[in-house]
Amino acid sequence: MAARISKTLMVASIGLLATVIVLNNLTDYDVNFQYIQHVLSMDTVLPSSQLTWRAITLPPLQHITYGVIMATEAAIAVLCLGGAGRLLQHLNSDRPTFNRAKHTAIYGLTLAFVFWFVGFMVIGGEWFTMWQSANWNGQQPAFRFIGCVGFVLIYLSLPDADLEA
Repeated sequence: MAARISKTLMVASIGLLATVIVLNNLTDYDVNFQYIQHVLSMDTVLPSSQLTWRAITLPPLQHITYGVIMATEAAIAVLCLGGAGRLLQHLNSDRPTFNRAKHTAIYGLTLAFVFWFVGFMVIGGEWFTMWQSANWNGQQPAFRFIGCVGFVLIYLSLPDADLEA
């Protein structure tokens, strides 16, 4: 039972993180939009960079990108919180039933991992060379999210075992 409660709480924690991120992005839109704007426009990368042809400087496209980011974070929140709720419903179920109840949470955690890895490490970090910016580099926070989400995903994916044996 302890492992099931632990898994449920950890999934809920990732859902809570995503919820707070969405809330912050919505309630402080302009400040958080500046981050997206600088990364996409590549205006703070090294002056000698030959990669600035990739920049997206049109505000409507920047706002659309920010909207897609927020929608993805909201989907992560819904899937993880919903998945935690489903796990909670099946805390006292038999092993096969509890293990089948993990699907929604696994989808949410996988989306979170892919989002922060592909979105912030691959696209933001490498395609838009965010790593070159002293002020607008979000790779370290993204890496922390990836690590936490990856750990929870691995732990949750382990078969439910009887720790009382």
